[in-house]
Amino acid sequence: MKTYFAYTRVSTQRQGEQGVSLQEQKAEIERYAAQKGLAISMWFEERETAAKIGRRIFTDMLKRLRKGEAQGVIIHKIDRSARNLRDWVDVAQLAEDGIEVYFTRESLDLKSSSGRLAADVQAVVASNYVRNLREETIKGFYGRLKQGIYPMPAPIGYLNAGAGKPKIIDPVCGPLIREAFRLYSTGQYSLRSLAAELNRRGLRPRRGTRVSATTLADALSNPFYYGLMVVKKTNQSFLGSHKPLISRELFEQVKTTMSGKVNRASVPIRREFLFGRLVCCQNCGRSLVGEMQKGHIYYRCHSSQCPSTIFREEILDQEVKRMITGLQMHPKEVAVLDRYASHKERQAVADKDRRVASIELKIAAVKDRLNRLTDIYIDGNIDKDAFNERKKALLSERLEYEDEMGQLNADPTSCLRRMQEYVELVKRLYLQYEVGNLQEKRQVLEASMSNRSANGKNLEFKLKSALSEAAQRPNVRFGGPPRLKARTSSKRNHTNQEGAFCLNKGQQGEAFSETFSAINQDFWELWVDRLCDKLNGEIGQAPT
Repeated sequence: MKTYFAYTRVSTQRQGEQGVSLQEQKAEIERYAAQKGLAISMWFEERETAAKIGRRIFTDMLKRLRKGEAQGVIIHKIDRSARNLRDWVDVAQLAEDGIEVYFTRESLDLKSSSGRLAADVQAVVASNYVRNLREETIKGFYGRLKQGIYPMPAPIGYLNAGAGKPKIIDPVCGPLIREAFRLYSTGQYSLRSLAAELNRRGLRPRRGTRVSATTLADALSNPFYYGLMVVKKTNQSFLGSHKPLISRELFEQVKTTMSGKVNRASVPIRREFLFGRLVCCQNCGRSLVGEMQKGHIYYRCHSSQCPSTIFREEILDQEVKRMITGLQMHPKEVAVLDRYASHKERQAVADKDRRVASIELKIAAVKDRLNRLTDIYIDGNIDKDAFNERKKALLSERLEYEDEMGQLNADPTSCLRRMQEYVELVKRLYLQYEVGNLQEKRQVLEASMSNRSANGKNLEFKLKSALSEAAQRPNVRFGGPPRLKARTSSKRNHTNQEGAFCLNKGQQGEAFSETFSAINQDFWELWVDRLCDKLNGEIGQAPT
């Protein structure tokens, strides 16, 4: 007795679970088989689009038919078997090989030339329908992106708000994702340990399972969280109208941490050392590792290329103290700083309109550059990849300005608060390093140093620019090195010929002259002004 396979298909898993198409196809195939007297030996049910080649169940059925496990196959319609011409060639080849192919909705004889022609026409129509549908879908997809609306499911930390509406922040998962960015940017967590911490705090994807390191890696590398939508396949970028979860600066910090050669947090630490993972080797870029030898702590590079890079902790400690000694402050200096910082805070609100106008000009300039870039691309003077990369950079720059504008409108004194954080850092830094515990000292190092590196027997520690100016203030005005004793008469114990005060350990508690007070007041006022300018343009968020 001849036996036949039966094949049914829907385009998506959801259609198979919630729709009735599979049941209707099966019922119609059973009626057709009963009318024709065909015995069905096996059913093949698939829930995958036929627009692409490589369907697993369809391919398995073709292999079985070629092996002779059945004399033919019964399919509901031509477009259920194939919606691309490559798969249709495989179906038509079955008929040429003597395998019977029946369609319940079309009376077609694939063995005759006229029947094959009619079937080919319908297959071409089905293939063209898919191509046209794809074009319309892509058009609608990019139309939504240009409107600032993300047309795909919301990433973890956001919720879908309905068709045609921007994603909204998940009140439960959103803050946890923001915290994930902050924690990972510190460099103290690996993806695995961070995933464990977030699971402990209750972060769950929408399907309710525990968040994995892979899911976390995808989230931490997704610019959607700071307001930029990127289509990976085409490398195109669009501004999102959704509310960002994080700032672009935090995203870049996470990106830098993620691209490091060694994930510092992935290395188990048996003992915490003061300079552990805080000093890097200039040759190989790896961190110096602390170890105890004969009652002394040494930091060495364990790379075979840098065997001579080794320092005792006392040497590193002396270098740090040398760098921050100039940051010791007399009470009169603290009073000058406090008075001037309060004065600048009162001026901040009055300066808001000027800063808003400046930011608006920057945003307008970015828009103009985007328009010119588009014109260059339309004229064919730049390739698509370069256009997409440059467009992404300009959109990120625009988002940064708009974020600054939003912060300024929300709080016109935010820059001053950051300035005050730097001022407070200067005032407490030396004392905190002198008397603080290990963790407080490490915080001082991370907050104050922009570079901590070693090469052989040479150390290169560098203060952050704003702190470096403050540390060098005794030399800024007159250029002379600090002296324990004046070169001339005892009347100049505290000032040189031009009135410059020499600040050092031995003189910290001595009385200040009127000349010194005037000079240092001028310095601190200039320093605070420069710091405000830097905070507006370069530094961004001050360390805490």
